[in-house]
Amino acid sequence: MIRAVFFDVGEVLVNETREYGTWADWLGVPRQTFSAVFGAVIAQGRDYRETFGEFRPGFDLTVERERRTEAGRPEWFGEDDLYADVRSCLSQLRSQGLVVGIAGNQTLRAEGILRELDLPCDVLGTSDSWDAEKPDVAFFERLVVEAGVAAGEILYVGDRLDNDIRPALTLGIETAVLRRGPWGHILRGETAARILGEDYEAQCLFQLDSLAELPDHVAKHNAAAAG
Repeated sequence: MIRAVFFDVGEVLVNETREYGTWADWLGVPRQTFSAVFGAVIAQGRDYRETFGEFRPGFDLTVERERRTEAGRPEWFGEDDLYADVRSCLSQLRSQGLVVGIAGNQTLRAEGILRELDLPCDVLGTSDSWDAEKPDVAFFERLVVEAGVAAGEILYVGDRLDNDIRPALTLGIETAVLRRGPWGHILRGETAARILGEDYEAQCLFQLDSLAELPDHVAKHNAAAAG
């Protein structure tokens, strides 16, 4: 029985195309070029942050975020950056009596923006406020505490098999992989199996192409479990 559903942020709730584009602008490189290198880094199983170093050796993401803020160009996203299926999905899950949470690797600034968007959720936490960053299992241990139910009664929805699905499964949390965004399209199939050494996609309770599918999947799953 699923009693709580938690969502990653980037490419699950928020389309990050705008943000990555502003990073390309900050680095002074064409957006298309930045995207191509970004995809190559993911396909090689490397940390996405290495993308920045390809254009500027020694690049420190934390320092550069501060510099952008000082220059009046801080990270930002708004209502238009939310995927169209987000609000309806979260609302429908809450109407089923489930705890709905948002938890991802995000800065405190991003957490503040998420709160201002007033999404229909019961719990909102980020790696900065929880002092634990995915794929560290400590992040998901905190998530279980915040959910207030057993790990096996939680469904975590993410786009990344490496950062989201694998560590959640380690704790016995149910998972759903969403096929969108760079990781959702690149780190899957043979590429994912080669890099991760195991087919984590097949271990997911649900494999989604849209969040619009999720409320019905959860309702049917819980009805079967209750019956």
